Parts: sequence; C-alpha cells; structure tokens
Amino acid sequence: MVSILLPLWSGYLVKVYAWRLILGEEGLLNWALAPFGLKGPGYGEVAVWLVMSYLWLPYMIIPVYAGFDRVPDSLFEASYDLGASTWRTIRTVAFPLVFPAIVAGSIFTFALSFGDYIAVGIVGGKTQLLANLIYGQLVTANNQPLAAALSVIPLVAVVLYLLAVRRTGALENV
Repeated sequence: MVSILLPLWSGYLVKVYAWRLILGEEGLLNWALAPFGLKGPGYGEVAVWLVMSYLWLPYMIIPVYAGFDRVPDSLFEASYDLGASTWRTIRTVAFPLVFPAIVAGSIFTFALSFGDYIAVGIVGGKTQLLANLIYGQLVTANNQPLAAALSVIPLVAVVLYLLAVRRTGALENV
C-alpha cells in the first residue's frame, strides 16, 4: 500500500517532468537499454500511455484495494471448501462484491485522464488528445466558440459513462 500511496506525495508536475527525463533521448531509459542495443520509446503515444498510467493508476488501485478489503475471508474459504478453483472464486465470489469499487476507481481515472492536457503536452511530442485541442483553441488560437463546442464532447462522454454505470447499479453499493 505504501508503494501505491508514495507517488501521491509528490507533485503532479514533478512526476511528469521526471518521466520526461526518463524517456528523453539522453534519458535514463535509453542509458539502461543501450548495452542491449535497444532504444526507449521517446516522446509520443507510448510515453503518454506510460505517464498517464503512472499518474492515475493509484486512483484505480486504492478503491479496488478497499473493495477487496471489505470482502470477508470466510467467503473465500467457503468457496475453496466447496471445490471452486481460484479463478472461479475470483469470478463468481470476489468480482461481484468488488465491482462497485472497480466502477468507482474507473470513474476517478476516466475523469482525471480525460481532462489531462499537461502531461500530453510535456511527454506527448506531436501527440494530441481532445483536452489539448480544447486548450489550443482556447489559449493559442483564441477561438472560444470552437473550444466551447469541443468541450461538449468530454462532457457528453462523462455523462454517458455515468449513466451506463448507474444502469449497472454499482453506484448504489459504493
């Protein structure tokens, strides 16, 4: 749990710029891979995926951990006593009980990563996500009507996602 919480103690920009140093042309990753004749991913889509995963994964792991912590051990023991395999126990006993926590974590990570334009701008190279397009139209191009129109897309996506989650009934058990 400490290894999950520890990255949350440092600042957002510190983590993103640390990844920029790691993934750069003269970065730690290329230095470590050079003896094997390999090269790191550099800046781009892979870098964005790595950095976003690093930034937002704790917000998924913590609710899932809390969900598993609430599942009584006696349910696992009963499942094993009745002859269920480990995979079947996870699928039929643990997953239905932890599903609300998975949904809560996915809401956190979806909302946070959907609006993140800073990390993409720092490690993404020429990669652009929707939040970067909105930011570019608002600040750089000073095209506020297009920025407003583009901002409807994430709003609709989040509302549709929350409606789909609500339909599953998972929010009632959080």
